[in-house]
Order: sequence, then structure tokens, then C-alpha cells
Amino acid sequence: MDYGDDADNLRYDGGRKRIYVGYGSGGLGEIDVEGKKVTDIKLDAHPESFQLEKDSPRIYVNLPKSRKIAVVDRDKHTIVATWKTDMAFANYPMALDESHHRLFVVTRVPARLLVFDTSNGKTIQKVPAVGDCDDVFYDKNRKRIYASGGDGAISVFKQKDADHYAELGRIKTVKGARTSYFSPELDRFFLAVRRQGSQPAAIEVFVPAQ
Repeated sequence: MDYGDDADNLRYDGGRKRIYVGYGSGGLGEIDVEGKKVTDIKLDAHPESFQLEKDSPRIYVNLPKSRKIAVVDRDKHTIVATWKTDMAFANYPMALDESHHRLFVVTRVPARLLVFDTSNGKTIQKVPAVGDCDDVFYDKNRKRIYASGGDGAISVFKQKDADHYAELGRIKTVKGARTSYFSPELDRFFLAVRRQGSQPAAIEVFVPAQ
């Protein structure tokens, strides 16, 4: 399946047995499990991170060039709402707390964690975060949010309740290390560290505190 240039995010919908890919100057492709193209959903800018709701047909898509989040209905194959990030730019990473109807987006300019109410698109809270953030994850067991940034740290946030969030602290890492993955199954946070001088590339593994 050819999606041209800049295809970077993939998600699998186990319930519908569909694969979604964000690509190009503005498209969300849908593929079946046999690799056949089902449809394309047109967007007005290149999609970065996106999240699928399990209990609804909604997909939330970051569109940093147009400074907004698109809400896509994957049954109707259309955009049903858009939420602005206003004066917050470069909204690349995204995570979802579906049970509390909260969407987490981290922007780079300024470096902020934005918390959206998915029932109405309103911004609940804005909290300072690590700079040059590329990945963010929600740890539902601890009710924490982990955001990795190229400024050389991992921001750790506490969800006090659905409407209140605070940064617990920042774990020092390596400058430029911003790509990460949190595995709930393994209960580990993995951070990719690129090669620097004589130091080889590596994967750093963190164990979240209880």
C-alpha cells in the first residue's frame, strides 16, 4: 500500500479490524487486515499523533500546522468537530484517558500539557511541560502522564481528578532524547537515546515509582 511521503503514525482498531495511518499533507488512510485500502479521510494538514476511542467511532488527530485537533468519525469517514489549540503551537504528541473523557496534548511553543474534555472540546487545564516533546502516555493504573522531551527530561504529571493536574517532577535524561514508549503490560517506560560522539545509541528503561 503506497501512501507517498511522510507516513508516520499507525493505529490498529481490533474491534473493527482496521489499520489507520496518518500521511502526506493531510490524510488518514484506512486499511483492512488483508492490506486492502478501504478509504481515505481528508484533513487540512499533515496528521501527527492520533488516538482511537474504543467505545465510540471517534478518532482524535493532532494537526499542528493548522493549530487544532480534528475529531473524526471512522464510521462516517468524516470530520465531525475541530478544537483549536489557540496560541499553543506544535501540538505533536497525544494521549487519551477514555474513561474520564480527557485528551492530553503536549505543545512545544510554549511547552505545555493541554487537557481537553472530549465531551465538548473545552480546554480544562494548561500545565508547563518539558520542551521539545515528542511522545506522551497515560498510565491509568497510577493516574499519571509521562511526556518525553528533547530538552533532556521526562515530565511526570499527576491526575488528581479529571479536572486537576500537576507536574510531580522531571526526570533528567539526555539532550535530544524525545522518542519513547510506555508499556502498561510490562510496566516500563522506554526512551530512545541517539548516538552522541563516542556514546552508542541506546534504549534507556525506566521503572515507574509506585
